[in-house]
Amino acid sequence: MSDLFYELKAKIKEKGTKIVFPESGDKRVYEAALRLAEENLVSPIFIGNEEDFQKECESITIINPKTYQDYDKMVEKFVERRKGKVTHDQAHEMLRSPNYFGTMLVYMGEASGLVSGATHSTADTVRPALQIIKTKPGLSKTFGYFIMLRDNEKYLMGDCAINPNPSSNDLAEFAVESAFIAPAYDIDPKVAMLSFSTNGSAVTDETTKVKEATALAKSMNPNLLIDGEMQFDAAFVESVGKSKFPGSDVAGKANVFIFPDLNSGNIGYKIAQRLGGFEAVGPFLAGLNSPVNDLSRGCNSEDVYKTAIVTAVQSIIK
Repeated sequence: MSDLFYELKAKIKEKGTKIVFPESGDKRVYEAALRLAEENLVSPIFIGNEEDFQKECESITIINPKTYQDYDKMVEKFVERRKGKVTHDQAHEMLRSPNYFGTMLVYMGEASGLVSGATHSTADTVRPALQIIKTKPGLSKTFGYFIMLRDNEKYLMGDCAINPNPSSNDLAEFAVESAFIAPAYDIDPKVAMLSFSTNGSAVTDETTKVKEATALAKSMNPNLLIDGEMQFDAAFVESVGKSKFPGSDVAGKANVFIFPDLNSGNIGYKIAQRLGGFEAVGPFLAGLNSPVNDLSRGCNSEDVYKTAIVTAVQSIIK
């Protein structure tokens, strides 16, 4: 396990942060939750029947939607939150879904975050979060980021998971929120807005979008260390940064990288992972009022364990 996770575990240990696991019947999730409970890192909440779980689950809270005493209250709050888009009967049925039920527990303050996706699709995990928890004030979309680790190097990359073609305003929001998130991973953010152009070397709709996003991000947070548009080598290599973007406080020193679209984001982090030997930790969702994170259906127990740790950290910094 990387040093990062030892640091993150120290931040959440014995704080009793409650994390919901809607897929607790899955062996990988079950094993990870037991480990988290045994190490006093989080207080897991399972959704299901108590009879379905073994004795070693005594340290875990188990909630059965069918016997949950505040179910009617939850239905009311869900209808209110959806602002007339669902009826009471529809809400009553929808909340039988573990993901919807678990997300409502987070919304109602019964838990701090949720981890799902081992057996559900990304849409099944993210949709309830967007409908119920929703994005933070000032943010119009959620996005997905990775923490990239190699030896003592540590970087944040986004959006690598959610939005195919973000607007300049979206990119600006991603940059500001990424800079807010980064210190939780002991990254002092210097944000590069990536492009195939550096500082006006090409002028197209694509480069203009990134340049506008940089200006918007600076207006949203004037204290933010950010520059763009710039190519990756200008962002990462000091000598190239000085040559291509003289006077920039970020060029050649960046540690937070915002990609202009999902094609480049997804390709970029995977090249770093497969050719560069980086460990790609994530993706984690950013921009929600409370943390919800999506697992890969090909995940293992260790992935669930690490994702829950990050979710607990997100709940502390939100």
